[in-house]
Amino acid sequence: MAKANKQAKPVQRQEMSGIERLGLRVSSMINHPVAQIQRWVTIHRLDTDGEREWEEVIGLLNETDGIDMTFNDDESVTLRWEASAVEDRPEEVIEPIEEPAPF
Repeated sequence: MAKANKQAKPVQRQEMSGIERLGLRVSSMINHPVAQIQRWVTIHRLDTDGEREWEEVIGLLNETDGIDMTFNDDESVTLRWEASAVEDRPEEVIEPIEEPAPF
């Protein structure tokens, strides 16, 4: 059998911008289950986080209603938030209806 002559398509990797990378990291930290339970998280600025990116993400967080920000001495930022109305509602438990066996 002859091998099919397939040309490999070059894989284009699109690099994330610094702001996208920082935004994804911060979002991941905020949405982490432990942070959601305790309703706070501390975000540390990494060496790879540029000044412009850091200021833009922190500015967006500062404009967000319901988030209290504390700027720490080590240049980290602690975010705190209250439970939203959806989180305050009791969970609805739906019990399956048992149907009689067909035999």
